[in-house]
Amino acid sequence: MATTYTPEPAGSGIRANIQRLGGRMAAMVMPNIGAFIAWGLITALFIPTGWLPNKELGELVDPMIKFLLPLLIGYTGGRMVHGQRGAVVGAVATVGIVVGAEVPMFLGAMITGPLAAYVLRLFDGLVQDRVRTGFEMLVDNFSAGIVGAAMAVAGNRVIGPVMNTFTEWAGDGVGWLVDHDLLPLTSLLIEPAKVLFLNNAVNHGVLGPLGVQEAAQHGKSVLFMLESNPGPGLGVLLAYWFFGPRRLRPSVPAAAVIHFFGGIHEIYFPYILMKPRMMLAAMAGGVTGVAIFVATGAGLVATPSPGSIFAYLAQTPRGAGNWVGVYTGLVASAAVSFGVGAALLGFGKLAESDPEDGDPATGEAEGAAEESTADKSAAKESTDEQTGPQEPADGAARETTAH
Repeated sequence: MATTYTPEPAGSGIRANIQRLGGRMAAMVMPNIGAFIAWGLITALFIPTGWLPNKELGELVDPMIKFLLPLLIGYTGGRMVHGQRGAVVGAVATVGIVVGAEVPMFLGAMITGPLAAYVLRLFDGLVQDRVRTGFEMLVDNFSAGIVGAAMAVAGNRVIGPVMNTFTEWAGDGVGWLVDHDLLPLTSLLIEPAKVLFLNNAVNHGVLGPLGVQEAAQHGKSVLFMLESNPGPGLGVLLAYWFFGPRRLRPSVPAAAVIHFFGGIHEIYFPYILMKPRMMLAAMAGGVTGVAIFVATGAGLVATPSPGSIFAYLAQTPRGAGNWVGVYTGLVASAAVSFGVGAALLGFGKLAESDPEDGDPATGEAEGAAEESTADKSAAKESTDEQTGPQEPADGAARETTAH
């Protein structure tokens, strides 16, 4: 299941297993980053608070994030497990969980797509040598249709409700920390929830309504900045840009621009999924930013949607204290996230040589060694072929001498 984006980690320890799971989740998202960017551009331009507000074009936003993106993830996950047949069944099954869902079902798609493809792969293995000649297409088509339909129903009735419950638990956990004035610690839940694509549920389902109530009383609320702060994500992306695997570095600047200026945080989630330890960098940056927001009494007047620097500029209330608090916290969160992320990447060394990360440098070295071994084997075979025909001649010479 390894891809050019997420090489298969070596080893069987807990760290390697976590790395392998994160790599597979990232592998379902990374091939579809172009679709995420397209959605991000449309969102940043055409929503009511965007640069070019347009009601008709703004209607593209919800169908893309609630249907298109989860379907692409389910399709890609199915393809990873069982090729094109798995991709089709994965997409069909994903429809079952996205229909009627109030939040984007990215995590549900990462489960349903590969699971449906795996079920189909098991069925294909059972009937592979039992189908009579001439009935292959009939069996293939109907088996895919039946499995896809069954998994869509199962997703709608079982997996979808489970994902909704999980989302509610995440929101309740954040709400409990907010109610007990433990705001900096909320980042310990918010950042992992964001990477699992629960950011919209946490922000608009929990923090947004609470922030509106607080802003109505005090004219501003720090709750609007707990999830939407672009600093931690920017720090992670900068750490990848300077110290990440070399083959990923060219993609980072565009992702950073989309994230920081466009406010599309989903763009950096796959980078953390590829190396789950980078979650610590995002959490450290989040805790730092929220601590500064609370200490300075900073807040925004409304939810910055999307969470870009421009939305922050538009929602920051008057007063030097507010501006200093908001942007000091934002810059500090990015700096701390960058520093921790750079250390976790070994300042460029671990990113290229960590065997458990399935690192490109190690892979290239092993590939080069294999190629060298193959070349030597080919050379040896060539030498044997050249010396092989000489044996009869030598034998003939010996026979002549004997006579």
